[in-house]
Amino acid sequence: MSNENQVKHWHVTYNNIHNLIRKNCSKIAVDFNPDLLVAIGMSSSPFTCHRIRINQALGFFPARVMRTFLREATTKKTLQIQAIGLSLYEPVEGVAEEKIAEEVIRTQWLGAEAGKMLLGKRVLIVDEVDDTRKTLSYALTELKRDVETELLNRPEADRDALRASTKFGIFVVHNKNKPKLAELPEGTTYYSGEEVDDVWLDYPWESTDIEEHDRLAALDVENATAATKKDV
Repeated sequence: MSNENQVKHWHVTYNNIHNLIRKNCSKIAVDFNPDLLVAIGMSSSPFTCHRIRINQALGFFPARVMRTFLREATTKKTLQIQAIGLSLYEPVEGVAEEKIAEEVIRTQWLGAEAGKMLLGKRVLIVDEVDDTRKTLSYALTELKRDVETELLNRPEADRDALRASTKFGIFVVHNKNKPKLAELPEGTTYYSGEEVDDVWLDYPWESTDIEEHDRLAALDVENATAATKKDV
């Protein structure tokens, strides 16, 4: 995408997302080879079904697509997907309105044995977009905290080796080229499907009319292409 600063909204299609993930999975399989995918979703519902309690796809759809390609590129290991629910921009019951967009709210986590699930694994956190980076930073910090809590239950002599064998990486479909409000630790393994300008990304799972959404996506591409030719 070039000159997208002229496009206030950019409509992303399922095919766009699928292909961006496909293009990146070979590198991820070789460089990181994850054992577990942790998808960031958003939930405001108090009800849980099979540990997945999300009402917006966010990182869950990309994680499911990624699992297909990673299993083809690796030894077809089980490669589980787990979901966590975090909210930054959406209203959450019991949270003051002024906290929206200021504070990351945890709405779902991995359960009481989260650290045991993560320890010794190569864990890839998956989200749809790196916007302010607040959500990604929160997720990484809290998952690492779970690992440290679990390490306290292990013999002290084993802790350093177990900590070293636990790796975290991040994949986002889109990374917005903008100043971030949070940072990731230096050396964090990080992948993005595509670098984009700071536009409002409209994802297909947010649409109630997918045909209209795809029409608008094609129009966005057409307008961006025309703008590029005009600037040449």
